[in-house]
Amino acid sequence: MENVLKQTSFSFPGQKSFYKGKVRDVYNIHDQFLVMVASDRISAFDVVLPKGIPYKGQVLNQIAARFLDATEDICPNWKIATPDPNVTIGRFCQIYPVEIIIRGYLTGSSWRTYQKGARTICGASVPDGMKEHQKFSEPIITPTTKAKEGHDEDITGEEIVSCGLIPKEEYELIKKYALALFKRGTEIAAKRGLILVDTKYEFGKGPDGKIYLCDEIHTPDSSRYFYLEGYEEHLAKGEQQKQLSKEFVREWLMAHGFMGKEGQRVPEMSDSWIHEISERYIELFEGITGEKFIKGDNADILQRIESNILRFLNT
Repeated sequence: MENVLKQTSFSFPGQKSFYKGKVRDVYNIHDQFLVMVASDRISAFDVVLPKGIPYKGQVLNQIAARFLDATEDICPNWKIATPDPNVTIGRFCQIYPVEIIIRGYLTGSSWRTYQKGARTICGASVPDGMKEHQKFSEPIITPTTKAKEGHDEDITGEEIVSCGLIPKEEYELIKKYALALFKRGTEIAAKRGLILVDTKYEFGKGPDGKIYLCDEIHTPDSSRYFYLEGYEEHLAKGEQQKQLSKEFVREWLMAHGFMGKEGQRVPEMSDSWIHEISERYIELFEGITGEKFIKGDNADILQRIESNILRFLNT
């Protein structure tokens, strides 16, 4: 197996803090820059799986960078530079403790909730009689809290404001941004023969008081894509859709008795399965961007990343 980036432990000049997310390692430099390293860790059901996936971090980082550039006319975003295939450096922001999830279709966890009889998801009404993977008349927003550990929790927009997580005026602007970003992502996906099914966005406030789009955008970890060709036929027949997302990893885990619940153990991931996941992520990159994926030199990936970050910080 190729070298994988499981974790980092750098110490940069001016470093004030370090945060380890499920997938990304984030370094705060002088309350001026956030250095975000996309690792090869993979999570599902809010659990980080034991083994890393070669090139996964590079795939996520490079897709996100492209979509940040392609949407910067819609709202400000945090990105300043991508000095390494696995690294984005951006402006320091205080991240809101909420993920803004937009769903254009009834699928995944929303379908599982719908099957149990729910007709309201995070305050959004869903009509009776819908099929799995059916398109909503309008995209719905189903936010969740950002849990430091364990599972994120569903929350309504009203609760976000009433609990003081985000002031009302700021939340309204965030919703406006999110819907416009989803519309742009949908248009870009359609040009690639894809459907942007659902996605999540994170926002933060900069020292200047502005709201910025942060973290990743429209990657296979944060989004779900269907192939446009065959969608209507599969829907009419009640068949599963052909997807570009990490849903295939969740489906494999569920087939092996794991959904992140207490007492469940992550099934053993063979080298051949890890290689297949890596190839699927590369397929995702090429499908979403329309570009050939160029693998980074991972012979000494930690040295490469550290050198590239220091070179940026020292300029």
